[in-house]
Amino acid sequence: MHCFTSGRALAETALSLGFYLSISGIATFRSAGDLRAIFADAPLDRILVETDSPYLAPQPHRGKRNEPAFVADTARFAAAIWDLEPEDFAARTSANFDRLFARAAA
Repeated sequence: MHCFTSGRALAETALSLGFYLSISGIATFRSAGDLRAIFADAPLDRILVETDSPYLAPQPHRGKRNEPAFVADTARFAAAIWDLEPEDFAARTSANFDRLFARAAA
């Protein structure tokens, strides 16, 4: 689900239907604790990371025009949600992307 910012009930329903949840820069905002808790409870094999450029720049770029390079900031922040090294998180979410889009292309 693109730029997921909804509540726990929708996340659980979406995941039960086979959807993936995508983390954007919003998850890095100080006020997004509830959203981070939802992601923390989601299975890591159903997580993607996105920029949503040119909107929703992550910390420390909040308030600026978002750009694709900032996805690394979001990914580093998100890795901590699952207590992973950024490289491990990147590898896992890249594998998720490959799996999802291989299914979409089939």
